[in-house]
Order: sequence, then C-alpha cells, then structure tokens
Amino acid sequence: MSLKNVNTALITVCTLFVLYLGLTFVLAPEASTHGVGLPTWPSGNGDGFLIMKGTRELAMGLVIGVLLITGHRRALGLVLLMEAVAPFGDMINVLAHGGPLSAAFGIHGLTSAFIAATGVLVLRETSPARTAPVPHPA
Repeated sequence: MSLKNVNTALITVCTLFVLYLGLTFVLAPEASTHGVGLPTWPSGNGDGFLIMKGTRELAMGLVIGVLLITGHRRALGLVLLMEAVAPFGDMINVLAHGGPLSAAFGIHGLTSAFIAATGVLVLRETSPARTAPVPHPA
C-alpha cells in the first residue's frame, strides 16, 4: 500500500471524526461535555459555547474534506498541521480547568498528535523527490 493510500485513509478517518464531533456539539450540546473532560456545563444558556465549538469542528472537517476531494494534497498537509492546534488548545483548556489528565492527554493530546502526524505524512508524500547528486567527471 502506498503512502498516499495510507494518508488518504487517515485523512478520511480524521474528516469523518471531526464532522461527527461537530454535529454532536451542535445537535446535542448538553450531552457533549461528559466526554471531553470539562466539568459540568453551567446551567442556563451555556450550551451556546458548545454550539460554537461544534460549528468550529464542522468548519474544520469541511476544510479537510474539501481539500481531500479536490486533491490539493500539499495544502491539505499544511491545513492539518494548523488544525492540530485546536485539540491542543482543548487539552490546555481541560488542564486549566481541573479536568482529568486522561481526558486532556488521552482525548485531546492524542487527537492533536494524530492530526499533526497525518499532516507531516501528507507533506512528506508531497515533497519533491530528492535525487542523488550527479558526480562530476574528473
């Protein structure tokens, strides 16, 4: 299996997962906090913040998906590296608010690492081939 095929499978998993998270936060914000490591969400209109998080996740998933479908592999690798910042920020947020280390590192940290590693693999796939230097005749 080629690196491009492996990368395409990893990107597809990433895209579907991010879109799923986004839809979950938009459609059922009150049920979404339990799995992300944050304390119970405040009552009242606090779910609006989770809907904003869901909208962010949907936008991220759509960007990845569009770049994958249109074949812009180099841009896709760069976007994946940039988007790895979002779950890293979520990890910091969970840690800053006293959330469990398992959620901070196990969910958000690993997600960030997975997205960043996939981005690096795509950039490696798209980098120009390095050729051996041609020896000069003596």
